[in-house]
Amino acid sequence: MSTPPTHPIVAMHAITKRFPGGVLASDHADLDLYAGEILGLLGENGAGKSTLMNILYGLLRPDSGEIRLRGKVVHFHSAHDAIAHGLGMVHQHFMLVPTFTVAENLMVGQPSPRGPLLENRKTVARRITQLSEQFGLKVDPAAEVWQLSVGQEQRVEILKALYRGVEILILDEPTAVLTPQEVDELIIILRKLAQDGRSIIFISHKLHEVMSVCDRIMVMRDGRVVETVLASATNAAALSRMMVGHDVLLRVDKKPATPTAVRLRVRNLHVRDERNLPALRGVNLEVRAGEIVGIAGVEGNGQRELEEALVGLRRVEQGQIHLGDQEMTHCPPRQWFDAGVGHVPSDRYKTALLRDFSIAENLVLSKIDQAPFTRHGLIDQRAIDAHAQALVQQFDVRTPSVDVEVGKLSGGNAQKVVLARELAHQPQVLIVAQPTRGVDVGAIEYVHRELVRQRDQGMAILLISTELDEILNLSDRIIVLYEGRVMGECASADADVHHLGLLMAGAGD
Repeated sequence: MSTPPTHPIVAMHAITKRFPGGVLASDHADLDLYAGEILGLLGENGAGKSTLMNILYGLLRPDSGEIRLRGKVVHFHSAHDAIAHGLGMVHQHFMLVPTFTVAENLMVGQPSPRGPLLENRKTVARRITQLSEQFGLKVDPAAEVWQLSVGQEQRVEILKALYRGVEILILDEPTAVLTPQEVDELIIILRKLAQDGRSIIFISHKLHEVMSVCDRIMVMRDGRVVETVLASATNAAALSRMMVGHDVLLRVDKKPATPTAVRLRVRNLHVRDERNLPALRGVNLEVRAGEIVGIAGVEGNGQRELEEALVGLRRVEQGQIHLGDQEMTHCPPRQWFDAGVGHVPSDRYKTALLRDFSIAENLVLSKIDQAPFTRHGLIDQRAIDAHAQALVQQFDVRTPSVDVEVGKLSGGNAQKVVLARELAHQPQVLIVAQPTRGVDVGAIEYVHRELVRQRDQGMAILLISTELDEILNLSDRIIVLYEGRVMGECASADADVHHLGLLMAGAGD
């Protein structure tokens, strides 16, 4: 974008929003957006980005503050109000009807004298084709949405907004479910939209992406706007400092791995999902002591089912799982724990922690019935508290007391509690899934360092993550999973992002 015009197309001033419990999600936040601009909205989960955008889009009402659109004060009571004023929002989780065609999804909710789905389909198809060609949004109007890739579904969402005449487009974490190639394609599309005069707000927590696509970057922390800078005048280190308030080491410093004996061996693993459909189709892998093996892939390609099968939480239909020489294929979770497997799950609150229990209680969940925490059938609270104090100090959990409920901790501190508990019993194998999801940059640095330290001490670690940067940063070997199959494997030192992206999209060697 060239020098921005004097008057912003959107101006949000002193926007404040409190949620029940006193959480100040937006604290007198200001935002200006200009015509033809791509504005990056950067911040960790919980920084206030989505709250501010949900207010702009009419999904939330601010407690105080003012929104001006094209210079006039507006009050949106719903998303329909925002859409009527030329705003569109593409959410992280797409809002499409899978059994409808692309054209039908665009027509849903649109006014028509003969009903929403009876609009002239040829006219709609022509308009889709025109928009597709204009902005590089290649998609077949007659294709049913369930047949499309995730990247194509996102294009349909953008097309839906353009079809409605949107001039201002809000994208909420738009790259979270895309392959590297699809991210590159999206950036080209967004630049074409901006060149056409559309204004875009690009919400993300990924530094390199906002720097590559945005004109200006606005950083939020704890509901406040920390700073707004030109993308061309900043760097990743400066942005991360703004996000967390101190300097952060963006890459973990690790020496080459020295793997030894195979600790985890998976052979021809077949597992079904909740719908009884195949989720893993003949997966083979090995993890050795002293190495981190990363499982890369776009979310929804069997990662969660693999994670659950490897700790006894999901039934194995076919195949074998061994820990060393011990077969564990059909063992329950407690047996996996006793055999020396630690598990940091992808959903810490659903699987790992009890929100209403204290930090101290959560840290002994797996061994509350054992000495020294239980003696002669009685719980020893003093031993539990002493254990918790030691782990909180060792793992740098920021809390005023071990009696604080886990649900009141930040995402990063809650993750440290899970990691502390799992590592306290010194497992031989650690299954760690999405270890930094919802975690601030400072805590990410800590978690990454700790995983590498455990590797160096001889632990076998299987890392499952949809963050490709995290996989590349931590792994010694990388395995790509697509539709429940292993598409390829390579040493991280030899990894090529373009090739990994092709494998993540299902293109074999």
